[in-house]
Amino acid sequence: MEIVVTGRHTQIKQRFRDVVESKMNRVTAIAPDAQRVQIVLSHEGNPRQADTAKRVEITVIAGRTVVRAEASSADEFSALDMALDKLTLRLRRTRDRRKDHRRGYSDPVPVDLGVVEPTPEVEETAEEEVEEPNNSPADAVAAELGPGESVEVQVGDTPIVIRRKLHIAEPMTIDEALYEMELIGHDFFLFVNKETGRPSVVYHRHGWSYGVFEIDTPENVAKK
Repeated sequence: MEIVVTGRHTQIKQRFRDVVESKMNRVTAIAPDAQRVQIVLSHEGNPRQADTAKRVEITVIAGRTVVRAEASSADEFSALDMALDKLTLRLRRTRDRRKDHRRGYSDPVPVDLGVVEPTPEVEETAEEEVEEPNNSPADAVAAELGPGESVEVQVGDTPIVIRRKLHIAEPMTIDEALYEMELIGHDFFLFVNKETGRPSVVYHRHGWSYGVFEIDTPENVAKK
């Protein structure tokens, strides 16, 4: 397994590299197929943030699977231990979920389903229609994007910056979305529900409990 250690706004000492290498057996014990581990050590120069001045980000790459974790502390060694604890937990969840899929388990976690329906549209008269300025949020993200492309536009004289990016993804089940969310280490994951065809968001509530929000249009709801 390749181990890459880099620094951001700080220099990497040999002692830190040695400690990293000595602790990577925790990764290989859970993910023996891991091909590469990337560790990034960052330093925050603000003295008011001394308690979290050191941040360690760990990324494990095993084929198409990417698992990330990060943590901050007053020193790099504590941050490393905290990040490793988070990483090993996510690696175990990934491993266990793979086992559940092979065994045919289809409902491993409690999920709170909720459908968010938009409010009915209000008809507007010609007199009420007001042309949006060119720096409105709607115009800011109106440009056509290709897969993977993104655009950032500042809204007028405000500090608001809108970033829009197009991702291409195959529809998936709720269980598959939970699996992807655990891999990237986020608290939410946006996906298209394979069963309903609706844009949906799965999110982490507490413990092993999760929730799902789905959104639809009044026209589609009326057809059903």
